[in-house]
Amino acid sequence: MTNQNGATVVADPANTSRDAVAAAVETPASHLHPKVSWNLDDHPLPTGREEVWRFTPVRKLKKLLSGQPTGEYLSVDLSKAQGLQLPTISKERAQQLAVEPPADRSAAIACENASGAALLEVPAETQFDEAIELSFQGKGAATPVYEQLIIEVGAMAKAQIVLRFEGSASVAQKIDLRIGDGAQVDFVMLQDWAPDTIHAAQVSMLIGRDAHLRTVQASLGGGLTRIIERATYEGSGGQLEQFGLYFVDGGRHVEHRLFIDHNEPHTRSEVDYRGAIQGQGSHSVWVGDVLIRKEAEGINTYEANKNLLLTEGARADSIPNLEIETGEIEGAGHSSTTGRFDDEQLFYLRSRGIPEDEARRLVVQGFFVDIVRRIGVPDVEERLMTAVNRELDAIAPEIGA
Repeated sequence: MTNQNGATVVADPANTSRDAVAAAVETPASHLHPKVSWNLDDHPLPTGREEVWRFTPVRKLKKLLSGQPTGEYLSVDLSKAQGLQLPTISKERAQQLAVEPPADRSAAIACENASGAALLEVPAETQFDEAIELSFQGKGAATPVYEQLIIEVGAMAKAQIVLRFEGSASVAQKIDLRIGDGAQVDFVMLQDWAPDTIHAAQVSMLIGRDAHLRTVQASLGGGLTRIIERATYEGSGGQLEQFGLYFVDGGRHVEHRLFIDHNEPHTRSEVDYRGAIQGQGSHSVWVGDVLIRKEAEGINTYEANKNLLLTEGARADSIPNLEIETGEIEGAGHSSTTGRFDDEQLFYLRSRGIPEDEARRLVVQGFFVDIVRRIGVPDVEERLMTAVNRELDAIAPEIGA
């Protein structure tokens, strides 16, 4: 048979329901929804004038987005993977298991140039006492790396999955995350890259009936980070929580783009992303889009983005969107704030004898603690606060300058 892009694929009975769901859901034509396709020609090199690329410094991505297969890869440490393996599957099999085709040039070229895809399978009805951690290490930013990762969590399983990225690299990735019916999953991506790293990735998520997925995106390093997160539901009752935090300094660019497709009734989503930006030329971008289809009755969604500008010369772009096709919903809303320090908080702290520099540091800590404590995974919470404090130590002399 052929897929929606005309490519021939081998029929797989286990994927029949998945194909039916994909065929039944057509994303409306809009500048907010770029065409998804496995064909690289459908994703031309961006110029920066396209709506989905207009905030991105595409010049810095040119080598990555136009490269050929290099045979390079990120090394991965599986010592904390709780006995799970990470076999490589063929490109054809990866297309069958993927949540969706690529939505932009970086994901498309990652799939085109990768030799195959890594597959992590969490068996149904299993429960892990400790987090499943995959630690990826870059070997240098000179040579591009193209990779694809598929994660399948079986029905009724309960797991915490952590992807940690360190070292130096220039990498394009496509990551697909399938959550089985009734499963409970915490999924964390910690970008703790070296300052010269370029990281572009698409993370596509499919949430099963009555499943609960909580994601955390932490962008704390790297020179240019562009992460696209796209979520859909495979049955009613699915719940999605998306949390994110990012520090941007030293002229870095950090961009997070989210798309939540409420295509099933009685589903839930909550988004809370927070960033601190400081230094001349530092730039954060957050774009959040929620689509509520006419069949998605009884859903509830809210998305929020908050940015704290620590110094002059820092920039934050924040764009929330809501597309609603039915009035039969429980609730839908969004908010976005960008500003300097809260004068009332600073006054309160200084009135109690706390020096101004320390007061500003405490305000930034509180800004992030409020979201970190909602993650609900103690080990991840501790690691994130350690990383936050490390970043604060590095930028402390410039806070409030």
